[in-house]
Amino acid sequence: MIVAARRYCPGLSQPAELVVDGLPSSPSDEGAFDWVGLVEPDAEEMRKVQAQFGLHPLAVEDALNARQLPKVDIYGEQLFVVARTAVLGRNEEITYGQTAFFLGDDFLVTVRLESKRSHEGVRRMLEGRSERLAEGPDYVLHAVLDFIVDGYQPIMDQLDDIAIALEEAAIDAFPDQLTIRRIFRLRRVLRRFERVVGPMVDLCERLSTQNLPGIDPGTRIWLRDVHDHIRRVMARLVGLKEVLAAIVETASLLEQHRQGDMTRQLAAWAAILAVPTAIAGIYGMNFDYIPELKWHYGYFMVLGGIATVCGGLYARFRQIGWL
Repeated sequence: MIVAARRYCPGLSQPAELVVDGLPSSPSDEGAFDWVGLVEPDAEEMRKVQAQFGLHPLAVEDALNARQLPKVDIYGEQLFVVARTAVLGRNEEITYGQTAFFLGDDFLVTVRLESKRSHEGVRRMLEGRSERLAEGPDYVLHAVLDFIVDGYQPIMDQLDDIAIALEEAAIDAFPDQLTIRRIFRLRRVLRRFERVVGPMVDLCERLSTQNLPGIDPGTRIWLRDVHDHIRRVMARLVGLKEVLAAIVETASLLEQHRQGDMTRQLAAWAAILAVPTAIAGIYGMNFDYIPELKWHYGYFMVLGGIATVCGGLYARFRQIGWL
């Protein structure tokens, strides 16, 4: 549906509502522009908007395909931009949407598909700052892109908190099977998110550095700020992937260390117990003539010898940290 269609004229504090079908293709007032917002439009609505603003059919086809990667295309004097929105759900899965932009000298058309983040707040903010709206539709493009990129930050904050909790738990004990599955699921989520953020970095870089139709040099300054934000998201994303990869590696090293401690303890006790076992084995043999067999205090001397040797071994193992 068409959720908003407004014409912004310099000097007017309130924008006028538009009727998309039947309006002239260009505003009559100098500096005025139209901003039309569509959400999940059907073919008939897109046909009206396409006829109204002379949109290229290939761009319209891409705008109705919700599986596009972020990109920038040029069609004559018009610019077509595709950006991806993202929201982190309760199940630690990221839900993606798409916003397509048709930018001309005197209009901006936004098409949202499968996106839960409305542009109403951005529209109200811009309408409260008429000096920014006076800069034209390319500034509105910047504002919406900035809104989309800023939506990535809460996702990274939540994923950071999850990774920190997993990291702390892995230090205390080796992760169980459910935790390991969770880690690998998060790594898969991050890889998919990276496939979205990467093209968004390229998109923002191109908008902020190249001479493109519909974008004034003054607006490229604002777009550089968006580019900086998305680069920070990308850096955090790469760092978070490394943290999740290191969690399993660190947990494995700690578990090997714990197993090594247990192995040393078992070896130490085995060595201590080997002494009485060996002595008892020797004197348990069925021979009539064994040295010291007829000693009156031989039993107590053997017990004392066993205790002395085992005590010495125990003290030594304690000294080297095996017990």
